[in-house]
Amino acid sequence: MKIGLNGSVLEASEAVISVYDHGFLYGMGLFETFRTYKGTPYLLERHLSRLLAGCEQLGIRYRPDAEQVTEWVKALLAANGLEDGYVRLTVSAGEAELGLPTGDYEKPNVLMLVKALPPVNDAVHMRGRELRLMQTRRNTPEGDVRYKSLHYMNNIIAKRELLASEASAGAEGLMLSHEGWLAEGIVSNLFFAKDNVIFTPAISTGILPGITREQVLRLAQKEGCRTEEGLYSWEMLQEADEIWLTNSIQELVPVTKLSDASGKSRVVSDGTAGALTRQLLAVYRLTTGVE
Repeated sequence: MKIGLNGSVLEASEAVISVYDHGFLYGMGLFETFRTYKGTPYLLERHLSRLLAGCEQLGIRYRPDAEQVTEWVKALLAANGLEDGYVRLTVSAGEAELGLPTGDYEKPNVLMLVKALPPVNDAVHMRGRELRLMQTRRNTPEGDVRYKSLHYMNNIIAKRELLASEASAGAEGLMLSHEGWLAEGIVSNLFFAKDNVIFTPAISTGILPGITREQVLRLAQKEGCRTEEGLYSWEMLQEADEIWLTNSIQELVPVTKLSDASGKSRVVSDGTAGALTRQLLAVYRLTTGVE
C-alpha cells in the first residue's frame, strides 16, 4: 500500500513520524475524509476551509492548497491502482518537546491515506439501515465549534457499544447531547422530515458541522424545501416521516428502522427510502458530475 507523507508518495512501511509528534502525545491534529468522483475530490475547498480553521485554532501552521492537494490525491490513487477512492487527509501538529506547547507548531506532518470505495448497489442502499439509540452521550467540543480532531475516543466508545448490541449489520449509532437532544451518528449527521419540513440538529448541540450536511441543506433549500436547525428529542424523531444520514463517503443513507437500547423498534417509511430522501440524493449526485 502506498501512502502520502508531506507531499510525497511512498510505501507505508517507509513512512516514519516521531514519537515526539504532539499528534501522538496529545492528540493535537485534525483530519478530513472525502471521496473522489472521476478522480476529483468532491467539495474539496469546503473540506480544506474547515481544516484551515481548525489549524488556526490549534496553532498549527498549515495552509492547504486545493490544487496541490488535488494533484497529490490523483498521484496517490494512481500509485494504488484506484480510479476513485476514500481519502483521509491528516495534519498532525509535528515534533515538539515533551510537555504542553509554548508556541505555535511550525512543522506539522501531513499524511494522506486512500482506500477503495465500497461498491454501490442502489437497490440495497435504498432499503436503508437501522439507526440505534446509544447510551453513550456525545461529548462537548473542546472549543466553540467541534473540529474533526484526532480526539476520537467518544466515537470509538459509541462504536464499541453499537457492536456489542443486537443491532443489525451495518447499523449506525445515534448519540444524544448531554442535555438529551438529538446530536449525530457515530460517523454521520442526522436529518429527518415531518410534514414536508426537513429538520437537522443545530451546531450548538456540539455536532460536527459536516460538509455533506451543509451541502444537503443548501440543495434542499434550492429545491424549495423548508429546512430547520434546532433542538429535537428522540420522541420527535420517532414521529418522523423520513430519516436519513449524511457523510462524505456514503452520501445520503436512508434510515428505515429506529431502535433503542431496550430493543424496541419502529419501521420508518414502510421499510424503504422515502420520496424526499430519493429526491435529495438524486440532486446531490447531479452535483458530483457522475449522473
